[in-house]
This record gives sequence, structure tokens and C-alpha cells, in this order.
Amino acid sequence: MKTSNPVLARLGQAAERERSGYAQPGPYGYGQPGVPQQYPAQAGYPAAPPAVTPMTLDDVIVKTVALLGILGVSAAAAWVLVPDALISAAWIGAAMVGLVLGLIISFSRMANPALVVAYAVVEGAFVGLVSKAYETAFQGIVLQAVVATFGVFFVMTMLYKARVIRATPKFVKGMIAVMAGLFAVMLINFVFAIFGVNTGLRDGSPLAIGFSLVCIVVAALSFVLSFKEVEDGVRMGLPQRYSWTAAFGIVVSLVWLYLELLRLISYFQGDD
Repeated sequence: MKTSNPVLARLGQAAERERSGYAQPGPYGYGQPGVPQQYPAQAGYPAAPPAVTPMTLDDVIVKTVALLGILGVSAAAAWVLVPDALISAAWIGAAMVGLVLGLIISFSRMANPALVVAYAVVEGAFVGLVSKAYETAFQGIVLQAVVATFGVFFVMTMLYKARVIRATPKFVKGMIAVMAGLFAVMLINFVFAIFGVNTGLRDGSPLAIGFSLVCIVVAALSFVLSFKEVEDGVRMGLPQRYSWTAAFGIVVSLVWLYLELLRLISYFQGDD
């Protein structure tokens, strides 16, 4: 089964190697040709492969809800426990750790539930601290951003289910290129900000508003990639643990969309 998603392709290859790590069945079953299956381990002959439970859509939904729950608890804990004087340093640290974990998970060839859960914990702390800073400046903004985020997610789910938006190979390649470009721009802007250089991308100017709108549109469309990844993973019969990787992709898009909506809404709050 071919897929245009390079990450899913790597996972599919790893899963296929896992399934094919056993000898093909001979006339008596699995093992060397001509050797009865009642002696599978004798003389080093491999035994029959164990049954592998494939991932399902329900698995992905359960894992996604679980990760969002972990992220929410971590965010609430960080909001309450981290002193105001340490918020900036703490959220920068959490952002860097979350970025490293996210890259490891994204480029890993094997599903690692422990890393995915660790990411949810760290990213939850980051989201909680950023949300607290915004809520302190603009009361009620967090609730608005949360409602808007899940509203966009619901709309994208309906559009994908109705096949209004399709994850064609060209769409997938284009989205990957655009997201890589946006990531590079945001990283460069972050480095400039550390040295006190204002690029105008995050200061509430018309340029900043336009950039946030672009990010929001791309973040919303990234759900299409996640939905396609889930669909292809189920169709390819990937092992159940890969549902953690699929859920991770959805959570990453939700967090990105939420943060961009939070920032955009803040631009229109005014000076009270």
C-alpha cells in the first residue's frame, strides 16, 4: 500500500520489517521448509509470527483524548505551580524540550508511546504557561481560543469526511513544503527576537495579523494530513501502538492552531 506521507511511509516500512522478520511458511507451517511446526524452535528454526493487533480509528480517538487529557492536566499544573517571576524562563525551556521531543517522534521509524506521553506533558506545561500570560493580559482570551480551536477542528473533520478537501499527493507535498517554510521563518524570527530585533511578524501590525492568518489556515489544513495518516495507517494494518503516533500528529496541529488563534485574538483586544 503506497502513501504520499513520508513519515507514514517510514512507519509502514518499519512495521513491514517487523511482520516479515520471520521465515515464510513451508509445507508444515512456519519455519524451514519440510520441518514440522511442532519443532519450531529446534535447531534455531524461527517460530510462527505472533498475531499483531492492527490499529483502528477508535484506537486513535482514544489515544488522542488521552493525550489531550494529559496535556490539559500538565497545563493546569504549570499554571498553578510555576511562580509568575519564572514564567518566561519556564515556557522557553518547555518549548525547547517539546521541540526536541517532537522532532525525535516525527523522524523516528518506530512508534514510542513513552515519548509521545512525555511530549504531551512538556507541551502541556508550555501551553499552560503561555495561556496564563495571555489570560493575565487579556481576561477571557483563553476560553475564546479554546472554543475557536475545537470549532476549526470540527469544521475540518466534517470537510474531510465529506471529501470536500482531499489529501492528494500534490496537496501533501505542498503542505509539507509550506509547513517547513513556516517553521524556518518562525525559528529565525525567534532567534532575532532573542537579540531584540523586531521583524514585525509578531507585534500586532498588519504584517503580523497577515502572518498569523496564514499560520492558522495552514494549521487547519494540517488536520487533513493527520486524517489521511490515520486512514492510511488503518488501511495498511499498522500495529496498534502506531495509533500513538497518529494521535501525536493531531495533538501537534491542535496546539499549533490554539497558539496562533490565541495570538491573533490578542491583536484585537485593544488597550483597556
